[in-house]
Amino acid sequence: MRRIRTFRLERDSLGEREVPRGAYYGIQTLRASENFRISGLRPPRALIRATGIVKLAACRANSSLGLLEKRIAKAISEAADEVIDGRLDSEFIVDVFQAGAGTSHNMNANEVIANRAIEILGGKKGDYRLVHPNDHVNMGQSTNDTMPTALRIAAISESDRLIDALGGLEAALRAKSREFKDVIKSGRTHLQDAVPITLGQEFGSWASAVKSSIKRVERAREGLKRIGLGGTAVGTGINTHPGYRDAALRELSKAGGIKGLRKAEDPFEALSSSTDFSSFSGALRDAALDLIRIANDLRLLSSGPMTGLSEIMLPPVQPGSSIMPGKVNPVMAEMADMVGFQVIGADAAIAAATQAGQLELNVMLPVIGHNLLHSIDILSNACLAFSGRCVKGIKADSVRCRRYFEASAGLATALNTIIGYERAAEVVKESAKTGKSIKETALGKGVLTGPEWDRLFDPKRITRPAESPFPMKKRRTGR
Repeated sequence: MRRIRTFRLERDSLGEREVPRGAYYGIQTLRASENFRISGLRPPRALIRATGIVKLAACRANSSLGLLEKRIAKAISEAADEVIDGRLDSEFIVDVFQAGAGTSHNMNANEVIANRAIEILGGKKGDYRLVHPNDHVNMGQSTNDTMPTALRIAAISESDRLIDALGGLEAALRAKSREFKDVIKSGRTHLQDAVPITLGQEFGSWASAVKSSIKRVERAREGLKRIGLGGTAVGTGINTHPGYRDAALRELSKAGGIKGLRKAEDPFEALSSSTDFSSFSGALRDAALDLIRIANDLRLLSSGPMTGLSEIMLPPVQPGSSIMPGKVNPVMAEMADMVGFQVIGADAAIAAATQAGQLELNVMLPVIGHNLLHSIDILSNACLAFSGRCVKGIKADSVRCRRYFEASAGLATALNTIIGYERAAEVVKESAKTGKSIKETALGKGVLTGPEWDRLFDPKRITRPAESPFPMKKRRTGR
C-alpha cells in the first residue's frame, strides 16, 4: 500500500527541510518557529492585517510599473486580500520575540502569500517557480521598510478603537458630572479636608482629563503617518523602480483606507529611528496614568461602605470575597489599575527598544510592535469595560456628601474674608477641640449670624464663586 506523504520538501540557503504538506508557510517560517519558542504569543490580528495591506500595496505598485506579470500580480493580490480578511491567520506561527527587525514575520507573510498565490494559479504549494516569496511577493521591499510600515498602519488603524473607547469613557464621566452637579461635598487636598466642591465638578475634571488624553493620542498618531516604504534595506531604495515610492504610498493609502499618509521626509531616518512609536506609546502611557488616577479616586470615594468615605456607590458586578459574605469590591476600578500598570511597563520596554537602534536600523522593532499593539488593545478594552460596567452605574450618597461638607474644617477658608486668617484658624481649633461643627462654633462665637452663614455657604455660591459675586463685606478682624 502506497504511503501518503504528509510533508513537502523545501530548500533555502541553509539546506533542505520537511514542511507540513498543507501549510501555506514555508521553510524559513518553519525554521523561525523552531528557533523562537519563547512566549507562545503569536502576531496580533492587527499586525497580520497591516502586513497584508503592505504586501498588497507593494504588489499593485510593482504591477503598475510593469515589474510584475499581471497574472502573478493578480494572484498575489488575491492572496494578500485573504491575509487582510483574516482567512490565513493560523498560518502566522512565529513567536512575537523573534529575529531582529521582524525578518521572520516578513518571511512568514511572503511565504504564506506566495503559496496561496501558487494555489490560485493552479499549482502546488512549494512550487516557487510560479510565485516566489522573495522575488515576487517581496519585490522592491526589505523587512527594514515593510515592518515599520506595517506597524504604523496597524497602530493607526487600532487607535480608532482606542479613541472611541476613550470618548465613551469621557461621555460617561461627563454625564455623571451633570447628574451630580448639585451634590455638595468637601474637597480634599493632601487627603485632608479642603474647601467645598460639588461631586459633579470632580467628575467633570476626570472627563476633561480623558478628553486631553484623546487629544494627545490624536497628535501622536500623526507622527505614525510618515511612511518610509520604498527605502528598502537602509533608506537608499536599492532594488526599487524610481517611481516605486510614490506608487507604493498611493496604493498603501487606498488599501489601508487611511487618510493623510505621507512620505517620510528622510527615508534613512524613517528606517533607523523608532521615536514615532515611542511618542505614540507615551500618549498611551499618559492616558493610562490618568485612568489609574481616576480609578483610584473612585475606589477611595466608594471605600467602606460603613468605615470609609462612601460618598459614592459603584455598581456591584460580582461577589467580592470567598470568605466574607456580602462583600462587594471595586473590581472594575482594580482592573483599570492593572491595565494601566501594564501599559506603563510596555512603554518602558518600548523606550528601551527605541534607544537600542543602531546605525541604519532598529532591529528591536518586534518587541516595540508587540508592546504597542498590546497596549492599544488592552487600554481600549479597559476603557469600554470601565465606563460600561462601572462609571455609568455610579450613584451618589448626597446625604453623606453634605454631612461631610458641613463638618469640614475647609469651610473656615470662606471665613478668611470675613474675620481674617488668624481668627478663622481659632474657629477650626475650637471646632476640633469641642467636636462641634464649624457652623456651630462660628455661630457660638458670634462670628456670623444664621442668615449670614446661609448666604455665605450657599452651595452654588461657594462652589462657583466666579459666577456669583461674594455677598458680604469684609468685617473687622479685631477681637
